[in-house]
Amino acid sequence: MNKNIRYLLLLFSVLVIPAKAAVLPEDRSDILFHSFSGGGVTIDGPSVLLRKNIADKVSVWGNYYVDFVTSASLDVLTQGSPYTEERTETGGGMDYLRGRSTMSVSYTQSIESDYEAETVGLAVSQDFFGDLITLSLGYSQGNDTVMQNGTPEFSEKAQHQRFSIGWTQILTKNLIVALNAETVIDEGYLNNPYRSVRYLDDDGGLGTQREVYPGTRNSDAFAIRSMYYLPYRASIRAEARQFRDSWGISAKNYEIRYLHPYQEQWIFEAKVRSYSQTQASFYSDLFPYRNAQNFLARDKEMSEFSDIAFGLGASYDIKSSWLSYFEKATVNLYWDSISFDYANFRENLAENSQEFGIGNEPLYSFNANVIRFFVSAWY
Repeated sequence: MNKNIRYLLLLFSVLVIPAKAAVLPEDRSDILFHSFSGGGVTIDGPSVLLRKNIADKVSVWGNYYVDFVTSASLDVLTQGSPYTEERTETGGGMDYLRGRSTMSVSYTQSIESDYEAETVGLAVSQDFFGDLITLSLGYSQGNDTVMQNGTPEFSEKAQHQRFSIGWTQILTKNLIVALNAETVIDEGYLNNPYRSVRYLDDDGGLGTQREVYPGTRNSDAFAIRSMYYLPYRASIRAEARQFRDSWGISAKNYEIRYLHPYQEQWIFEAKVRSYSQTQASFYSDLFPYRNAQNFLARDKEMSEFSDIAFGLGASYDIKSSWLSYFEKATVNLYWDSISFDYANFRENLAENSQEFGIGNEPLYSFNANVIRFFVSAWY
């Protein structure tokens, strides 16, 4: 499964663990259905989140999340056969409030047939200057086991460390700005054991060999996010983020989002987001010969590409006597339409290679839809 197809975008997050400074998160429950469909891949499933405060000092939470995956992507069609799999993720954590400081710890475990992951996270946040400024620090470590279906003896390890720092400031009564920085250190087996590159053999035909990635990867990301409250209860949110890693990839994304209340129960949302990146230094759609260099990649996520997303959403505040047990309950629906365009990854189906020639196939592109439907209840 492509681990990059995970849409999770949270405004004003600490990037490792949500750490709410000086105020514990509210007691709440969320039941979510998520769906991704595009490029021959379908990912959907449920998620349940429960959070409860204890003595106004501690907040504990637990999460259960499932992905059901059906894949007939271009990579699968050209290197294997369509498949289905299931990924189950469980996690939990605790936030502890002391004065103007919040300390957080979390643990997450993810299991699928050929990949297991465990992540432990720590975070702390502190308010300053009359709660106008919040400083957040975070650290997490992930330990993964990479396996290969059909090859029981194959087992490799990977480790991921994340360090983050965030600065959030209330500039005016209507404007909040957040600055975030993150450094990630990846070590171990970092490529996909199923994926191959293609090259020209001595006869001008096509040959394939396994991808080979470096054993380390360092990356840095910087983001600025802002939210401006408009006089009529609406708000505008904006984000700019830049990413760079030791593999030669440089990426930028920008987003603007508008939230508009209607009457007392509705909140509508519209957004547009753009993303672009350069290719990894060891990527090529077609290598000139076998073992052309020390490291080899043809994963489309390592290529030069861009995408643009348009999103709409609505939240409805339920007011009903039979929900009197809850302080508040909402029904939420969000939909994103995303267009991906690849600058140097080609649609190398056999019929395209025969018609256009090897290395001259049409460039790959596809559209995807992301749907999130969830019910939230506060108590």
